[in-house]
Amino acid sequence: MKQWYEKLFENYGKQYDKEPFTQETIGECDFIEKELNYDKSLKIIDVGCGTGRHTIELTKRGYSVTGIDLSEAQLKRAREKAEQLNLKIDFLKHDARNLPFENQFDVAIMLCEGAFPLMETDEMNFEILKSVAKALKSSAKFIFTTLNGLYPLFHPVEAANEEAANNKNKAFDFMTMRYYNDVLSFTDDDGKEHEIECNERYYMPSEINWLLKSLGFKKIDIFGAKLGAFSREHKLTTEDFEMLVVAEK
Repeated sequence: MKQWYEKLFENYGKQYDKEPFTQETIGECDFIEKELNYDKSLKIIDVGCGTGRHTIELTKRGYSVTGIDLSEAQLKRAREKAEQLNLKIDFLKHDARNLPFENQFDVAIMLCEGAFPLMETDEMNFEILKSVAKALKSSAKFIFTTLNGLYPLFHPVEAANEEAANNKNKAFDFMTMRYYNDVLSFTDDDGKEHEIECNERYYMPSEINWLLKSLGFKKIDIFGAKLGAFSREHKLTTEDFEMLVVAEK
C-alpha cells in the first residue's frame, strides 16, 4: 500500500513548482552558501530534492550537487529543468532510509520536509538521519528543516468544521507528537483533484539534538526557519512552524 507522500508526488512536479513555499529558493541557497564559506570544492547531497530547485540553483552557482528522491515523477521534472538550463546533474532515485553512499559527501541538505519527518514511524525517520550521516565524510555539515514541536504546543489544532470536531482522529496527538488525518487537497499535473490524509511527526529541539548527537554530530545549532530568509539571527520560538538545523560532525 502506498503511503500518502508517495501518492502526493506521483504526478505533482509542475504543480509543486507553483506552490508558494517553493518560491524562496534563492534566499535559502544564499544561506547554504554562507554556511559553506562559499567553498565550491565541497560535494553536496540534496536528500528529498523533489523537482531539484536547491540542487539546480547551487549547481548554477558552481557547486557539485547530487539530487536524491523517492518520486520518479519529481525526478523527471528535475531532469527536465536541468536539461533546459544545460546543466549536467545526477538526479537519482533512492529511498532516504537506505542511501547507497558511505563517506562520500562533505555536505547534506534536506529542506522543505524532504523525506524527514514524513515517515510513518519514528524508527523510519531516524533511519533517514542515520543514512544521511553514513553518506557524509568524517568532517561534514548537515543542513535541514523539520516541523517544530513547540508550535502545536502553543497553537492547539482547532477543528475546522463540525465534522472534524466530531472526528476524534483528526487531531494532534501529544503523546506521539503527530498530527493525524490532516486532509490535504491538491491538483495534480493533469488537473485532477485529490484528497489525501497526511500524518507528520513534529519534533522538539531537544529530540533533534539527541538524535543527531547519537549519530556523531558534535555541534548542533537550531534556529527558526523563515522561508527564503534562513538566518542564524532567527532564534527558534513557539511561533515558528519549522525549525532550521545546522549540524556538524
